[in-house]
Amino acid sequence: MSDHTPLPEVDLTKPPAPNIVRVTFQPENKTVEFPFGTLPYDGHGQPMSFLDVAENYGVFLDHACGGVSACTTCHIHLKEGASGVSEAEDLELDRLELSPGLQLNSRLGCQCVIEKPGAYVAEIPAWNKNYVQEGKPATVKK
Repeated sequence: MSDHTPLPEVDLTKPPAPNIVRVTFQPENKTVEFPFGTLPYDGHGQPMSFLDVAENYGVFLDHACGGVSACTTCHIHLKEGASGVSEAEDLELDRLELSPGLQLNSRLGCQCVIEKPGAYVAEIPAWNKNYVQEGKPATVKK
């Protein structure tokens, strides 16, 4: 995990400040903010991907293949911010076809890269959580 910490009180009724990336992970409703281009990268999928953000801020987003687009465990539903992320490439689209619960806003968290500042909302489907993966915390909220 990086030295980045979420701002203590994020006012979700206002847009993020210029040059700030705001990502809310649902259903946990954990929101993090950081200046665009400052997120350290340590091999969590693509740099600035939703998986990279989640790993930097301690949000559990399963990634059984290590973030190389070889599985679908980091499947997310991008609820907000589609215009600010990378286009899905063939490898990601081929993998998503194998994923349960496919929606028009489905992306792989390891491949969906944030390309500009703004507000993003990523839903981690409840059925897509593997709480028994080695090395990951078993935190189940009821």
